[in-house]
Amino acid sequence: MVTAADPLAAAWHCVEGVEEDRTPDELAEALSQDATVCVVGWPSQIAEALARRGDVTVLAVDTEAGGHGLARRLRRMDVEAEEIPPGGLGAAAAGADVVLVEADALGPDGFVAAPGSHAAAAVAYCAEVPVWLVAGVGRLLPEPLWRSVLSRLDAMGDPWQLDHDVAPLSLVTHLCGVAGPEAVVEGLRRLDCPPAPELLRSSPF
Repeated sequence: MVTAADPLAAAWHCVEGVEEDRTPDELAEALSQDATVCVVGWPSQIAEALARRGDVTVLAVDTEAGGHGLARRLRRMDVEAEEIPPGGLGAAAAGADVVLVEADALGPDGFVAAPGSHAAAAVAYCAEVPVWLVAGVGRLLPEPLWRSVLSRLDAMGDPWQLDHDVAPLSLVTHLCGVAGPEAVVEGLRRLDCPPAPELLRSSPF
């Protein structure tokens, strides 16, 4: 909207893009039958995908982002889901068939996600468990905006005191967006957010 010649038309285009985001559909279709899936907190797009699959087992790690509630919600939908206490995150990640992490923001070399996501991805990487980073429409940022996000997060305080994780993309085996799981380098080419210099300047008010 900021970079468009017609902001109103761009606004409608953005709304349609988010509402028609096929990322949860593609993720649900890509998961293997009877897979054991580890998730952290209550990631919205991942939760939507898992709710459509009655043939997977979900290890929902309970963090400040709400894994306990997710497990209960999935069980009501006849999805087998187990609540994992925070101390069990490592074992759950290492014992899963795939670890799903949802990006709030994604850049060319890292991502922002719910607290505990960095640890889950790191454990899975060491245990050679695939890590799928789920990033729907509008979450992949061009490098200038990504660097601005990192700078602002850094100014908020020590990383262990914040309500999010910043983790490197080197821990990720696949990106999952509107095209389903694909190699990270391919997923990064699906940039749908143009650079907006206006967003890099702080308002004086």
